[in-house]
Amino acid sequence: MRILGIDPGSVTTGFGVIEQVKGRLALIEQGTIGTIRGSELADRLCRIHDELVGVIKRCAPEAVAVEAPFGGQNVKSLIQLAHARGVILLAARASKLDVFEYSPRSVKSAVVGYGAAEKEQVAKMVRMLLPGCANLVMSTDASDALAVAICHAHNAGTAERLRIAR
Repeated sequence: MRILGIDPGSVTTGFGVIEQVKGRLALIEQGTIGTIRGSELADRLCRIHDELVGVIKRCAPEAVAVEAPFGGQNVKSLIQLAHARGVILLAARASKLDVFEYSPRSVKSAVVGYGAAEKEQVAKMVRMLLPGCANLVMSTDASDALAVAICHAHNAGTAERLRIAR
């Protein structure tokens, strides 16, 4: 299964595509979609959408996993993040992909084993879990997106095993 993980942001959106075959994970692509801070929100959202559609076409994921917003942000940031998530969900659904959402705590638990892990711990585990990733230059946004994809890979695998067991 090929999974696109996304760490939404209205200024920088991280993405990571992994493939899971027989329980093994492999990195396909990772990066960020950057916009210009202070530019019109509509322009930033359009760029996020267009770039994400390009990633979907290039990498052909079967599922999209998106990190849910963290409630502790200020209201303006949360509203802008909600707009970014909207165009992300639109890009995924318009591409006829299933979308799965995970809380930051769930992602950290799945990757590090501890729901309150620091970003550095998450990044270190992502590098350990994805072969060939150890020496790559990777932003924290991309690392977080890969963590979301890994979280989905773990959850989807468990769900599939439960389905077969029934």
